[in-house]
Amino acid sequence: MDKFWKRALGGLCTVAATLGPLGTGAAHAAGEAWPTRPITFVVPFTPGGITDNTSRLLAKILGDKLGQPVVVDNRPGAGGSIGVEAASRQPPDGYTMIYGTQGTQAANLALYKNIRYDPLKDFVPVHAMSETPLILVINPARPFKTVPELIAYAKANPGKLNFGSAGPGTGTHLTAELFQVATGTKMTHVPYKGSSPALTDLMAGNLDLMFDYPVVVMPFVKAGKLKPLAVTGKGRLTAAPEIPAVGELGFPKAESSAWSAVFLPAKTPPEISKRLGDAIAQAIVDPEMLQVTEKFGSVPLKELRDAKLGEFVKTEIVRWRDVVQASGAKLE
Repeated sequence: MDKFWKRALGGLCTVAATLGPLGTGAAHAAGEAWPTRPITFVVPFTPGGITDNTSRLLAKILGDKLGQPVVVDNRPGAGGSIGVEAASRQPPDGYTMIYGTQGTQAANLALYKNIRYDPLKDFVPVHAMSETPLILVINPARPFKTVPELIAYAKANPGKLNFGSAGPGTGTHLTAELFQVATGTKMTHVPYKGSSPALTDLMAGNLDLMFDYPVVVMPFVKAGKLKPLAVTGKGRLTAAPEIPAVGELGFPKAESSAWSAVFLPAKTPPEISKRLGDAIAQAIVDPEMLQVTEKFGSVPLKELRDAKLGEFVKTEIVRWRDVVQASGAKLE
């Protein structure tokens, strides 16, 4: 009997040794197998801009960390809504990442009549990328030289001042609308097809002011062609510490930063979302990414992920709906 049991136990040990790794592999296959093929990163804006450049660098870094290529797919239209809607309808298997912004996930709901996705129900919030404040710049020849002087002038001359934007519904437009609501002023919106023509007219004296991103306006500020009055972020810019923030000037409700974040289609398995979120958390503090982030005047959002990101989107939906309703902002 002793020999029998020894042989039997030996056989069982052999079987266990054979099945052990297989059993472990089966138990973790769902989490460890992903990704096994390239991942599509839907960026709902045109190629070549700040958004596109940042997303391509993030895709490169993520590809290195995940072991599979991350391929950027630009799908512009309707302020980013077309690409985001298409991405939200993809299978929830972790192979479609979505580049979301304050426009696509919040403001567009108040601006566009036919948004066919729900920012809260149709997506899994993964991890925020960065936020970028804007700079209020004026034509240096204007009589006002500070934010209080600008506000006093605007209140004394309702509708006389005009501000340019890169287009209706853009961050450059909505930030100006938010500023008016926060300061009790009324100015006239002059939309353009992009920042370049608007800034050209601003420097030529055809416009009075504009809100735009640091990377766009700072070269003109340094050249003396534009005068900066304030930054719309919560604090001053590291690259331009001489420009005051709107909050310290007494207008914290005028604070506004363009933010970006990564989402996945609803019902994507949580283990995939977590792994991707962990990879993004590392990517946004990668030295190469930080260098580009600082160049664009942006700040990485290190702590904003998962449920916290979802709650943030909820507050942004309410915030920009209220701004659009209070200002009467339209896409005309």
